This record gives sequence, C-alpha cells and structure tokens, in this order.
Amino acid sequence: MKRPPKLSILRSLLFTYNIENLDDSEREIFIASKNINNDKELTELFDTLTKPEFIKSKKDEREWHINTIRHFLNTDENFESVFYLFDTYFNDEITDKRQFMKVLLDCLDKYNAEAMNNK
Repeated sequence: MKRPPKLSILRSLLFTYNIENLDDSEREIFIASKNINNDKELTELFDTLTKPEFIKSKKDEREWHINTIRHFLNTDENFESVFYLFDTYFNDEITDKRQFMKVLLDCLDKYNAEAMNNK
C-alpha cells in the first residue's frame, strides 16, 4: 500500500544533520565544512552521510521519502515547516529550501536506483 506524502517524515531523513544527533564530532565538522547552498557540496554531503542510511532502509520507506519530496515540489510548498525549529550543524542558513530539496530528491533517486540494482 502506498503511503500518502507527509512533510513531517523528512525530519527523520535529515536527522543526521540535527544538533540533537550528538554522536560524532568528525561528522559535525564535516557537515559544518560544506556550503549547503552549493549544489555540488550539498550532493557531497548527502553522498557521504545520507546515502549509507538511506540505502539500508526498506524499499517502501525509501519510496515514501522520494514520493513525499516529489509531491511537495510539484506544489508551491516552501519547506519552511521541515526546518522550523530544526537546528543543524550547517554553518549557513539554507537560502533556497526548494533547491535544497531538489538536490536531495536527485540524490535519493540515485541511491534508490543503486539499492534496487544491488538486490
């Protein structure tokens, strides 16, 4: 059964970048070193930190995240609610949250295809 799109699930996907995730100072430094408003550096960040956990997820969970982002990008959603009161290790504010989500979606699509090919 296909799950309905839900913005709130994106917080769990991005928890790696939340300051409440306190377990690894090297990870924190790596996150802070990236310009998250630069698509290439953001992709490098996702490739290093989001990909390993995302690929381990079940297929339906991966697709739920992908479909949620895709659904809300097809609306006028600004993704403010995803980042509201969500403190991160990012050194900069995200200047364009829709672009951030587009980059994330491209990466998740790539990771999902890779996970499906490795089965």
